[in-house]
Amino acid sequence: MESPFRGEAALQESRRRTIVHIVHIAAAAAAGVALALALLPLGVYPKLACALLDAGCPDGGPPRGGLPQVVRLTPVQVAQSGAYVALGDSFSSGEGVYELDKQPLNDGADRCHRATGSYVPLVAQTYRFAGGTAFYACSGATTGQLFSGQWGHRPQITRVGPAASLVTLSIGGNDAGFTKVLTACIAKLPWSSACVDQDAAVAGRIERLRTDMSKVLRELRVRAPHARIVVLGYPRPFPRDPVASVDNLTVEDQRWLNGVTRRLNDTVGSVVAEFDRAIAAFEGPGSVEYVDAYEAFTGHEVGRPQPYLNGLHMDMEELRVNARSYHPTGDGYRLFAGLITKQIAAGPGRPMNNFHLATP
Repeated sequence: MESPFRGEAALQESRRRTIVHIVHIAAAAAAGVALALALLPLGVYPKLACALLDAGCPDGGPPRGGLPQVVRLTPVQVAQSGAYVALGDSFSSGEGVYELDKQPLNDGADRCHRATGSYVPLVAQTYRFAGGTAFYACSGATTGQLFSGQWGHRPQITRVGPAASLVTLSIGGNDAGFTKVLTACIAKLPWSSACVDQDAAVAGRIERLRTDMSKVLRELRVRAPHARIVVLGYPRPFPRDPVASVDNLTVEDQRWLNGVTRRLNDTVGSVVAEFDRAIAAFEGPGSVEYVDAYEAFTGHEVGRPQPYLNGLHMDMEELRVNARSYHPTGDGYRLFAGLITKQIAAGPGRPMNNFHLATP
């Protein structure tokens, strides 16, 4: 019969060996953890995991499974995202250089006097518009004729649709009756006050323009709710301080005509600013922006050695004033193009609320 003491000794020896084995395993595990922690900054562990387990292997690209992100567009991106549509009157159509063109720019241009020398084609050359460029400005246009059309053509405003991302226009001069006013000033008797005597009538027409201009902007926003709408003002026609008569216009006449231009610009500019504040308040997309061109031709007004506005041109055979009189020259339209392109780059002076989804 085996001694109970020998059995007890064997049991203790077995326990001792088990404990030693457990200690060895624990020590190995601790060493493994320490090694992993030491190698982690070196990127060894992810590489081992990639090699042994085919897990965590880099593919050189962004992490998979990311959600699309909402990205705010810049002013330039908004303008270029669709079509550029150019509307307006003779200061946009190119009246001042129309007769220099042997071929009208597009269908109907012979009536609307659309010219390649206008600022519109120059803007289209500076920026690439995803939807192309459409040029429909027409000489003589009023705010009402933007809706009714001229010469049997479709109304200009119907040329604007949801694809438009940039709309430019100059409008309001014909509503104020500027051509007739200027003609009356030039045709008056030298000692007459017939020019400045038109002040009350002109002021009334300019004030009514507020309502008509608001109607134009509302319709453009309905038709192209995400577009930037850029309205171009008119340049001062004569020097700030005239010193001599020009085209039968006295110094007083010139100052008054400068003042009429300033009132017209201020009226249109205030309507535009108010409209854009409303868009921004509701965080709507798009914008309505005003480019004040009143001082743009400083040093190059009518009567200066190198004017950017045509002076009086007469058709002697028909004894009538040529339509290009007091409209921009080629240099004037190039300067207009510079004003518009700078505005496109600068934006409305506030963040645009146009967004797109960027896929990771």
